[in-house]
Amino acid sequence: MTDTLPVPPPAPSPPSPAQDPASAMDQALDWLIVLDNPSEEQTRQFHDWLAAHPLHAEAFAKAQVIWEGPQVVLCAQSLAARPPKVTALSRLRPHWKPLATAAVLILGLFSFSNLPIRLQADHLTVVGERQRLRLEDGSKVLLNTNSAFSSTINDQQRVARLYQGEAFFEVAADRGQPLEIDAGPVKASVRDTAFAVRYLDGVAQVRVQRGDVDLRATRDDARIRLSAGESIRIGPNGFDRPAKLDAATDLAWVQGRLVFENCPLSQVLAELRRYYPGWIINNNEQLADIAVTGNYRLDQPLDVVRSLAHITSARLQEFPALVILN
Repeated sequence: MTDTLPVPPPAPSPPSPAQDPASAMDQALDWLIVLDNPSEEQTRQFHDWLAAHPLHAEAFAKAQVIWEGPQVVLCAQSLAARPPKVTALSRLRPHWKPLATAAVLILGLFSFSNLPIRLQADHLTVVGERQRLRLEDGSKVLLNTNSAFSSTINDQQRVARLYQGEAFFEVAADRGQPLEIDAGPVKASVRDTAFAVRYLDGVAQVRVQRGDVDLRATRDDARIRLSAGESIRIGPNGFDRPAKLDAATDLAWVQGRLVFENCPLSQVLAELRRYYPGWIINNNEQLADIAVTGNYRLDQPLDVVRSLAHITSARLQEFPALVILN
């Protein structure tokens, strides 16, 4: 019996020069796979692409470093036992683009761009970890997965900063200065309050469980007060409209749970990726819009993925630090 190799993806059609690093990286990932076994014409097209813009060479160099890293190699070695002539890259080819994209995202968690945050933060959590803190004024903080936080509380000031991630605050009553919390595009001023702040990808979300929270947008100094049972999103352009808080789902993580109600599987997987120290890849686009309702433990994301695969009749492949839904 002969072993049929997967057909390599076609060479990217000669694209217009990338206008930003993200699109350059996307094109570089395309070329990275093609160049595992290129034709003469593909090689010529690649060199034309490489010379078309300085961003191309920089993106391709980064893509090579990511793809040749130990995590991707480990996944390649674990995918299947193949004849010696089949390269590790060939074994990964059926999953090449989602895996390469995931590698870029995962690497971003540990890139030098995050180094200043890790140097400034007093408290850090890794992916899948939560950490409970007690501040000098008696306030309690619960840091969620992959978060960075610092605080300075003394007779002169009560300030804190969420550099990234998510935190739930139970702020002690104080007749003096309020606790000021900086989270990217928003600053919160609070007394005797329980509320959560999420700050990811330049967007903040504030959810108030108890008391009032005074918010100020750093972009335009706009101000708004949220009361118990309200939430709001703050993006690069400032405040969205306040919305009603669904504490059972929005704050379920505080109790160690992940709760979804008629949520598209694509969004469920996006949330699970925050807690899983590896890659969760969906190779079946038909699964993306399936509605999911469930209540899960957030400290067992792999078990959640297994459950989702069962209820959606998806085929699940498991490897070290990698799960693939097909």
